[in-house]
Amino acid sequence: MSEQSDSYKTISPGDDDYPELLTQLQDPPQVLYVRGNVDALHLPSLAIVGSRNPTSGGARNAFEFSRHLARSGFCIVSGLAQGIDAAAHRGALEADAVTVAILGNGIDTVYPVSNRELADAILVKGALVSEYPPGTPPLRAYFPQRNRLISGLSLGTLVVEAARRSGSLITARLASEQGREVFALPGSIHNPLARGCHQLLRDGARLVESVHDIMAEIGPLAGHLLHTSMESTQKQDPVETHDEEYVNLRKSLGHDPISIDELVTRSGLTIDQVSSMLLILELDGKIEKLSGGRYALLH
Repeated sequence: MSEQSDSYKTISPGDDDYPELLTQLQDPPQVLYVRGNVDALHLPSLAIVGSRNPTSGGARNAFEFSRHLARSGFCIVSGLAQGIDAAAHRGALEADAVTVAILGNGIDTVYPVSNRELADAILVKGALVSEYPPGTPPLRAYFPQRNRLISGLSLGTLVVEAARRSGSLITARLASEQGREVFALPGSIHNPLARGCHQLLRDGARLVESVHDIMAEIGPLAGHLLHTSMESTQKQDPVETHDEEYVNLRKSLGHDPISIDELVTRSGLTIDQVSSMLLILELDGKIEKLSGGRYALLH
């Protein structure tokens, strides 16, 4: 039974607000404490995790992947830690999109304190979530448990820079055990923070060089969840509402494969606009991505 306080809401298995993906876990939390937008827990989500002390390039990759994925309709899930987690949250915020932070402490505390402003920004559209009661301190033992919720709430987990002995590898392992996709960014052989990602790739994680690599794996399932969440929030499809840019792009698409470059030329839109809109159309099941980076309308 869900309960509401002045600052947070509690939800339990069986409540309408309880995330469906968490019910699939072997050990789903028996209560979730949520500050912010509970509906965010029902959006198609992708977890982005990694080192607390990334290189500048790693932080930039986390930010950019998060921004593009968030623009495409994904909720970005991470752990509010310094480094890659914070960059991922900020990327989603830059896209004016939704991001969720899973805490390893009570919902009434922001840890680390340096991320208090970031937490406040997340709450504008997204949510802070914990399975620990208010007043619970951020003890080391709680974070592996927290990690199972980061991966469990998400369709896949992207690891960006991780040493061989990294908590992010625990999250990736949990994602695999939960039947979720695991993605990893390769890095320089001279970068110690690339070794964890390289180990994941040797163990079968999906190598990621672009957002399209992620979409190819989880796009269909995300499209189903996105459709469901849009129905529940009574949002309309931008194509069905005759958004001018989408109408323009649809006129340029056909059932014969066409490249992004050709679409940019035909539609007059920028490559960033076309890339983002194609991802949304793919999520919504209106187009398919074919070999060679070409696209075609679905019947």
